[in-house]
Amino acid sequence: MPITKSTKKALRQSLRRRVRNIQKKRDLKKLLKEVKKLVSEKKLKETETLLPKVYKALDKAAKAGLIKKNAAARKKSRVTKLIIKSRQ
Repeated sequence: MPITKSTKKALRQSLRRRVRNIQKKRDLKKLLKEVKKLVSEKKLKETETLLPKVYKALDKAAKAGLIKKNAAARKKSRVTKLIIKSRQ
């Protein structure tokens, strides 16, 4: 347990940030799962409207440090490839 006043505050801040980061990561995973589900159901219009939202969420997550920059790029690439493959 923290003893000094500043470490107590740092603990409170880190707990708040942890909760926020977990929520953002959960939302990101839900969005990716939703895209994959729509692709499997052959709903191409919905996936194309959802793609910019996925890109935005991944970029924001990378900027905030939730995921690494290359991980965001990899996920964007894979989602795009999945959508293109489902069109054919």
